[in-house]
Amino acid sequence: MAETKDESTIENVDANEQVEEIIEEQEERVIDPNLQGIQLFYEKNKKMVQYGGGGLLVVIAAFVFWNFKYLPEKEAEAGNEIMWAQKFFDIDSFSIALNGNRMVYTADGQKPIMGFDAVADEYGMTKTGTLANYYAGICYLRLGKYDQAIERLEKYNLDDEMIARMATGLIGDAYVEQGKTDEAIKYYLKAADMKVNNFTTPYFLKKASFAYELKANYSEAINMYERLEKEYGSTELGKEADRNIARLKALGNL
Repeated sequence: MAETKDESTIENVDANEQVEEIIEEQEERVIDPNLQGIQLFYEKNKKMVQYGGGGLLVVIAAFVFWNFKYLPEKEAEAGNEIMWAQKFFDIDSFSIALNGNRMVYTADGQKPIMGFDAVADEYGMTKTGTLANYYAGICYLRLGKYDQAIERLEKYNLDDEMIARMATGLIGDAYVEQGKTDEAIKYYLKAADMKVNNFTTPYFLKKASFAYELKANYSEAINMYERLEKEYGSTELGKEADRNIARLKALGNL
């Protein structure tokens, strides 16, 4: 944010005079329907600009700088950095993918890569940085560091519905590994009910059933499979529901 502040305060001393000059020049103009961005904002809010003086222009300049220069540059940087972590993630080198510090050769010479952890922290304001939280969460989960996995996965908040569902379900996996089955069930059911569909909903209903089974709560485990059979009977997991219901009834003497 420091760069944003520096950029937006350039020539701030003359801001009020500049606003007055702009107002005088625009006073007789009819609003052009083709105007966009700051020009359109100004034409529609001329009085507010006049009363607000240079301070408003500073705010607008900061907004434009942040959204159209600073963020795109940081997004590009984050994309270049995360690429290397993804390569190691794809070959199950989760420690390197998470922590980086592996030397690689680039067009600019040899350099240490940033892991998902560093990308998430350094570029957290970007979409790529937020996505790095998801990858970091998976890495922590695979490395048996469940609290850190939950912390990272909870920070994923982009609009990708599929990844959001998977992140929620992975938090459930972390709680299962910690023996916190009640928390796991809560997250599995939340993931199952997020934009219900024929893929992730049956998948997480089965996981919820498994968590209930871990608690020896066979009645609720059966309920999950009965919902699977009723609502998603045409899916692969739905077709297996009968067999699992019979197994659970035998386990629970139901």
